[in-house]
Amino acid sequence: MPSNARATHLTRRGLLAAGGALGLGAALVACGGDKDDKKSSASGEKSGPWKFTDDRGKKVELKSTPKNIVAFIGTAAALHDYGIEVKGVFGPTTVKDPKTGKDTADIQAGDLDVTKVKNLGNVWGTFNIEEYLKLEPEVLVSAMWDKDVLWYLPPQSHDKIVKLAPTVALWAANTTMPKALARHAELAESLGADLKAKKTVDAKARFEKAAASLRAAAKARPEIRVMIGSASAELFYVSLAKMSADTAYFEELGVKFVKPKVNAQGYFEELSWENLDTYPADIIMMDNRSQAIQPGDLKSKPTWGQLPAVKAGQVIPRFTEPIYSYDKCAVLLEDLAKAIENAKKVA
Repeated sequence: MPSNARATHLTRRGLLAAGGALGLGAALVACGGDKDDKKSSASGEKSGPWKFTDDRGKKVELKSTPKNIVAFIGTAAALHDYGIEVKGVFGPTTVKDPKTGKDTADIQAGDLDVTKVKNLGNVWGTFNIEEYLKLEPEVLVSAMWDKDVLWYLPPQSHDKIVKLAPTVALWAANTTMPKALARHAELAESLGADLKAKKTVDAKARFEKAAASLRAAAKARPEIRVMIGSASAELFYVSLAKMSADTAYFEELGVKFVKPKVNAQGYFEELSWENLDTYPADIIMMDNRSQAIQPGDLKSKPTWGQLPAVKAGQVIPRFTEPIYSYDKCAVLLEDLAKAIENAKKVA
């Protein structure tokens, strides 16, 4: 998706919610709890029926643990960190390298090898149903920003897609980072991941240490104000921290955020570039997704260069759609803690 489509992209949550998800759960089968699964001894793979209840309260039951998994790219990346691989993905998976013209992994792919999965739709509004069916999907997994809406499924084909295989949705909003992490780990474990593996245990410990560091940094520097931003050619978006799992958690840890006057959707306020200085901020966290204009490309916007945080070099990336594994989220906490510790009061 080109970066100048940012305005359309950000309003999609409202569009998706308005469009509804009439067919959601049509392929789901009611079942009991999720804790009846058992692991086979040597292989680490699951045996017997598979059960999982998602964040919509929908219960999915299959005769065996699904192997043909299709997932939103960020969810697939999180599962990969737990050792669970998917067959297909959708969402921002590859971008063109401006120097070589070749496809490279999008930042939302994390450590996932994008050459080993089928890309069903790299940009908004695309999802190849024919290729999806060829994968013989047993379950489709996606994020959920609005209740009962599977993120990044095209509205025009949403109802058709969700009827082709059982679906699982995990909150990316209306929750906090630890809860989102726990739910992704729970899903991975149900699919065969070993949460007691050293890599996972170490990653979780690192995350907890990073959370303590961010709490300490925020407490030591209560005067520092952080603005959550995203840029398009026409508008600058200032997000409300409590609406996303990552920034809601940062706020719980004591980080002081700018509070914009959000629109009807509740996620952000649109500012013209002339009004970019509406909210004083010492640090700006900028949306690092490929569809958003990056700070290095904003030299044509005079008001951007005049912001105190920009002059002070206190602009940091924000993973607007985090990969919910402890390995990936620990880094986000560490980087924000370091930025707050080192920030000058400039606003």
